[in-house]
Amino acid sequence: MKAILMTDKGSVEVLQLADIAEPEIMTATEVKIRIKAVGVNPIDTKVRSNGGFYQQIFPIVLGCDGSGEIVEVAEGVSQYKVGDEVWYCHGGLGNEQGSYAEYTVVDNRWLSLKPNNISFVEAAAMPLVLITAWNALFEKGDLQPEQTVLIHAGAGGVGHVAIQLAKLHGAQVITTVSSEEKADFVKSLGADHAVIYTETGFVNEVKRLTHNQGVDLVIDTVGGDVFKQSIAITAYFGRLITLLDPGDVVLAEARMRNLLIGFELMLTPMLKGLDDARDKHVIILQRCKQWLERGDLKVHIADVFPLQQAMMAHKKIEQGHVSGKIVLEI
Repeated sequence: MKAILMTDKGSVEVLQLADIAEPEIMTATEVKIRIKAVGVNPIDTKVRSNGGFYQQIFPIVLGCDGSGEIVEVAEGVSQYKVGDEVWYCHGGLGNEQGSYAEYTVVDNRWLSLKPNNISFVEAAAMPLVLITAWNALFEKGDLQPEQTVLIHAGAGGVGHVAIQLAKLHGAQVITTVSSEEKADFVKSLGADHAVIYTETGFVNEVKRLTHNQGVDLVIDTVGGDVFKQSIAITAYFGRLITLLDPGDVVLAEARMRNLLIGFELMLTPMLKGLDDARDKHVIILQRCKQWLERGDLKVHIADVFPLQQAMMAHKKIEQGHVSGKIVLEI
């Protein structure tokens, strides 16, 4: 089968199209999937640049997100059959084959039936960002109806689905963006206010919008200075959830505000073999499937590349400021 191999860590040139053997079912609970599309995430570019999370022998196949059609099921699988269309987040971190390939084998426990009204491309773009946004908003952030949430980089992959999930939950949404075009985009998704940080920063405007009270919850998808500045605009007894390492931070103001500070890395259950936590990821996809099929939730696809142009997809992500998601179509 055709696959994109990461032959070493480094620049995009380490991604090479090659022919490799098709994976085979090895346990009674696995299914074989003909992959139709692959979501490309920033974690892919970070693994490519820095190496996998494990001590492994190259080459490896990247790609956590995928969608496709089941072509074979093991004898112990009862809830799926050949021909079922599925989406999933699995592999691609250095220990198990990812989805930059024509086929993969996945334990049926980590699959969900694809929403029936969206394409394979749309489905492949969503699992990692949906799970991340859900966990940050609701599991860690405990967002409640009528509360106010600030979502940084609202036009990005995680941000643009987080806006929609928060609005479906009845929250007020403020988000930061870099341009008028992106402000229009996030408002079309339901954001109540879009702050163009490149013009004014965001601290004073968020204070104005909240009458100096601050927001109940901040979802930080940027890290660094954005995390540090967000402390002052999180309401007393509020929550500040970050997806990234905030770096060296003086927390005196956060302590005075009695903030709950949390981290969200949705890859932890997969990296550490925490199966019960991974079960919750599948439940999230099943819940979001209902909203997608009702038309209450959607994904924005910035670009679609063929598998052999994986290097171009990585380059575009590393250039920054992508609205929505990039997908490889197979």
